[in-house]
Amino acid sequence: MVKEIELVLYPHEVDDIVALTRKAAEVLKLSQETINHIEILKKSIDARGKNVVYRIKSRVYINELFKPDVFSVKYQDVNKKNPVLIVGAGPAGLFAALRCIELGLKPIIIERGKDIKQRRRDLAVINKFGIVNPESNYCFGEGGAGTYSDGKLYTRSDKRGDVFRVLKLFVFYGASSDILIDARPHIGTNKLPQIIQSIRESIINFGGEIHFNSKVDDIIISNNEVKGVKLTNGNTFIGKHVILATGHSARDIPVMLYKHNILIQPKPFALGVRIEHPQYIIDQAQYHTSNRDRILPPSYYSLVEQIDGRGIFSFCMCPGGIIAPCSTEQDEIVVNGWSPSKRNNPFANSGIVVQISTEDVPGLNNDVFKMLNFQSEIEKLACTFGGGNLVAPAQRMVDFVNDKVSSDLPDNSYLPGVKSADLRLILPSFISQRLKKALPLFGKKMKGYFTNEAILLGVESRTSSPIRIPRDKESFQHPQLKGLYPCGEGAGYAGGIISAAIDGINCVNAIYKTE
Repeated sequence: MVKEIELVLYPHEVDDIVALTRKAAEVLKLSQETINHIEILKKSIDARGKNVVYRIKSRVYINELFKPDVFSVKYQDVNKKNPVLIVGAGPAGLFAALRCIELGLKPIIIERGKDIKQRRRDLAVINKFGIVNPESNYCFGEGGAGTYSDGKLYTRSDKRGDVFRVLKLFVFYGASSDILIDARPHIGTNKLPQIIQSIRESIINFGGEIHFNSKVDDIIISNNEVKGVKLTNGNTFIGKHVILATGHSARDIPVMLYKHNILIQPKPFALGVRIEHPQYIIDQAQYHTSNRDRILPPSYYSLVEQIDGRGIFSFCMCPGGIIAPCSTEQDEIVVNGWSPSKRNNPFANSGIVVQISTEDVPGLNNDVFKMLNFQSEIEKLACTFGGGNLVAPAQRMVDFVNDKVSSDLPDNSYLPGVKSADLRLILPSFISQRLKKALPLFGKKMKGYFTNEAILLGVESRTSSPIRIPRDKESFQHPQLKGLYPCGEGAGYAGGIISAAIDGINCVNAIYKTE
């Protein structure tokens, strides 16, 4: 007999198989000797009560042997198979390539940035000297934006595809099996690069190709059909299927499409600031103690409010994390956050952003670039107030709400440095006013959150693409151009590593139907 139950354990019991078995026997009212195995399906922390507990969804094998599922992948040599051109080596592009190999198609990935190891050197220059390589940075390069800015796998994309299979593939390529059961799975920026490299090696070993330092400059079209792509160096790749998996920061791609009169659309997105607290403040608010005793992980939070008809919410929360400079040009400031696998840094950071509709942004409704230009202008203004070299304008939280320029700034994790500024002069009033109303309300939900020990850095602007590249729901192709498959975050169809990976897989499934 097999039964699924929920077990509630204290933190010190969660890794104790004896305690786990005892609890299961108590819940099922059975003898412990009848339990042959307990399979953990999902594990989450519940800090709502006085005492923090783990809730563990379990499958209990009663007088029955446990037969573990063995995950395997069936890849084939695709060196001489029909090509699929994939623009971008982020999660959408990489998982599209893996799916190609499963289905007998040859993936050819074309990536503007560098491979994992070379990319790391450019990030060191960004952090140390505030100098941006526009083709190799936190957003561009092998693995995409998530590789060096966290590797969070939490998603609500269950209806889009097989989330569990994507997680299993990550484990297959080297991730901890904990991501299969954690309620908020996380790989960590220190571990994800090696996993991405293993995926790349697998793609090449089975006949796929990956070309780094190869920026797509144009798309080759004939009779409303894709024929291939052209690079900035004049080289071309020929193929009748092109997956655009370029990520949310490749602003040149929609411009390229627009020049061909290919339909693109402005898209709502969210923009605000990144807020950082000392981690102990968040632990105290969530766990009711600032001393986790190494039993509990650093606490996270998720906050949302509706202010004047717009949602204000936390985004990409990083316990024990670091704020990263994610600009893709020298004259802009873009911040994001990441955490190592152990999440053992002394700060907790999160984007706090405001939903922006196309009606909020001035300009003609038929201006397809008005949201993108709006985003860009704020990033450039933030750079001006920071003073250059990626120094970020910043303000203490209570000072921001009270319209006061901070006389000094707290210690923080942002390596290029911060400069005290009035963030109201950078953020449009409809954003800053909503943030000012939301932050004290967040403080009522989380004791200690609203404090001048917290620092606000501007700006958190790359939450999603401000452009959508339309596609047919069934064929996944652009309605005007046969063979063009808009994909992932850059096209407006994903929001994170898992959803982007699923979208890449779905695009390849659609291509396979046409073969």
